[in-house]
Amino acid sequence: MFGFSEEQIAAFGLTFGVGAFMLYMLFIIGQLAWESKAGKFGTFVLFLGLAFGMVGFAAKFLIQWFLTSTL
Repeated sequence: MFGFSEEQIAAFGLTFGVGAFMLYMLFIIGQLAWESKAGKFGTFVLFLGLAFGMVGFAAKFLIQWFLTSTL
């Protein structure tokens, strides 16, 4: 499709698609905290949970990049 292989399209979708979805989830969590009047601590806990997922995704990307660049 447009000169790209299935593997390239899947890698692009995983990297940028999931990244964009995580940014959208920031908006969703912020809206949820605002509408539920979660307060400072509740909002912190909501964003902390999301941050753990984002750090895991970023770590996976960095580990994968490191392994492919050194091998």
